Formats: sequence, C-alpha cells, structure tokens
Amino acid sequence: MDSTLKRTWAEIDLDALAHNYKTLRDRIGANVKFLGVVKADAYGHGSVQVSRLLQELGADYLAVSSIDEAIELRLNDITMPILILGHTPKEQVSRLIEYNITQAVTCKAKALEYSEEAVKCGGTLKIHIKVDTGMSRLGYLCDGDYFDTGVEGICEGCSLPGLYAEGIFTHFAVSDEPGDACKAYTEHQFQLFTDVIKSVEEKLGRRFAIRHCANTGAVARYPETWLDMVRPGLLLYGYGEFADELGLQPVMSLKTTVSTIKTYPTGTAISYGGIYVTDKTTRMGVIPYGYADGFFRALSNRCTLMSDEGPVPQRGKICMDMCMIDLTDKMQIDVGSEIEIFGKKNSINVMAALANTIPYELTCAVSKRVPRFYYRNGKMIEKELLLRG
Repeated sequence: MDSTLKRTWAEIDLDALAHNYKTLRDRIGANVKFLGVVKADAYGHGSVQVSRLLQELGADYLAVSSIDEAIELRLNDITMPILILGHTPKEQVSRLIEYNITQAVTCKAKALEYSEEAVKCGGTLKIHIKVDTGMSRLGYLCDGDYFDTGVEGICEGCSLPGLYAEGIFTHFAVSDEPGDACKAYTEHQFQLFTDVIKSVEEKLGRRFAIRHCANTGAVARYPETWLDMVRPGLLLYGYGEFADELGLQPVMSLKTTVSTIKTYPTGTAISYGGIYVTDKTTRMGVIPYGYADGFFRALSNRCTLMSDEGPVPQRGKICMDMCMIDLTDKMQIDVGSEIEIFGKKNSINVMAALANTIPYELTCAVSKRVPRFYYRNGKMIEKELLLRG
C-alpha cells in the first residue's frame, strides 16, 4: 500500500547498514561466521530489506523469532540459512523442513516432538541446541547440579532420528552491562557453555559445526566468546554505546513535519492535563507524531526533537496522533518544515535513556502506519507501508 500523505516516516539508510556489517565483519575476522538478527521486522527496520542486503553482503545466517517471520523471508527470495530462536509448534515441523529453516531446541520434550514429526514426514530437521547458562529463559539447564542431566539430555536430543544438530548456542544476560559483577557473570556463563560443549562433543564423538554465544555486548567486549559465529543485534543497526565506540552508524532516522503553528500568551496550558503552561508568549508547533506512531507517552514534556535551526523541546502530554513542540526561538521553522525525531542529528540513545529503556524498544515501537523509505547510494530505492491496502 502506498501512502498518499507524507505525515511521519522512517528513513532506512542501507548504506549505513552495509557500513556496520563490514565494520563488524572486519572486527571478527574471516574465520568467524556472521548471524544477523532480523526478528521483529528487523527491529522495525524491515526484515526483508535488511535480509536482502545481508545476503548480498555475504552474511552467513539470519535469526528470527517465529516460523511466520522465517517463511516471510523465504517467500521474498531469502535463501540463506535462517534460525528460529523461539518456539515452533510440532505441527509445523514439515514446513520447517520444506522451507529449510533451522529450529532452536530448548528441552527434551521439544526434541522428542520434533524428532517424531520429522520421522513422520520423512525428512530431516536442522536444529541448534539452546543451553541455559544463566539467562533463565529458554534452554537445557546445565548449571551446578543440573550439569550431568543437562549434558545427557543434549546428547539424547542430538541422537534422535530425523534431527541434525548443526549447532549449539547460549545467550548472555549481562555482557553489555558494566562492572566487575557483570563481567564475572558473563565469564561464568561462557565457561559453563564451553564445559557443556566439551562434555557433549566427547560423548557424541563429533564436533558441532557451529557454536555461538556472542551477542552485541560480547562482540564489543569479549572476543574470546566469538567461537564459530557471532550474533550482533543492536550493533548491526548502529545504536548503543558500543556502536559509538566502534564507529558504527544509526540505520533508522524517524522524521515528521510541522502541520500547524499557533502563538499562545503567557499562562496557556498545553495539551491534556495541562502539565506544561507557557511562561511567556510562545510559538507552538503541532507535529503528527503521537503514541500510536510509537512515541512513548512517558516522554511527555521531557524530550527534545531536532529542527534545521537546532533542538526543539516537546511540550505537554503526547497525544495519540500528535504532539506539540516549542518553536519560540525558531522563527524560520514553518508549516511543512522537517523535524527529526531521532536519527543522525538527534541520537536515539538520548531518548531511550530518558525513557529508561533501550534503543531497540523505540525502533520496534515505530508503528505500521509509519511508512519506511529505503535509501541506497543516497537515493530512495523502495518504500513500504505496512497498513493493509
């Protein structure tokens, strides 16, 4: 569906994405595989477009959350390996095999179900074993008293008919957090993971083709954890403190335009609840960007957007479809003037910190009614609106 209205839009800089990929690829070296995490529509950036570019650039694997996300990529000519990190019902095993999709296996019960279904349909399902080393979410429990039973369970899963255990992986909980305690916890997770791998491989008499555990924090801070493949997420899209340190570039810029400007006298309450009252004659702009577009209402009266003349503070409570910005000292900004919500001129990291969250949550929150414009070599090559036509 094409939008007839340039209201609020996201610009996706594929050149920045390519730069980030190449920078990270140079960092990890030629002998380590690169998995691009493209779940949740590539964190709001567009999974098909991002995956297309990663495939072109020579990435080795993609990761998604569900079979629906994986098949969407297959139906859009993405042929490279895809790993589903989340749960897939056993009834979908035949489709996993049909579309050549790799499935994470997180416990004995799922391994048995997947094996049974794979045998029924006469195929082989490629799997990656998930080990819970301290994230306390998904995976075979292997820490402490669970080590022996965990290793035994993994070996059993790897030996079941209809399954090919290509890989084994875990997920770090605090590799991106500072401090000695977080460093020690990450090192413990990594040591446990390598101990599990050693025991399983000895019992099976073979080596896993792909061992992986390095997420964004580990790619930036713990090179010893890179093993056979890394899984940068936040880094790939150019956000967070590590991105700045490594010279990466933000991929998404979210923009809007001024739709109305009014001048109010001193003492005028702005928006719902009147939490902001003008303290002088104030030139106030209205922009069509609200919480239905992904602007967290918790940021009301707290954040700053960017105009061609510099920063403009957001005023009053954020509404569903719009909000107000103070243009009192920005006399050249008029109706139709462009405003950057976040991007290259207005760091998403600042807005995320104000909302006490991570940049991912802000990019994922950009709603489907916000069209995405894709740029390569400085020119728009594609646009996409997720609303049904």
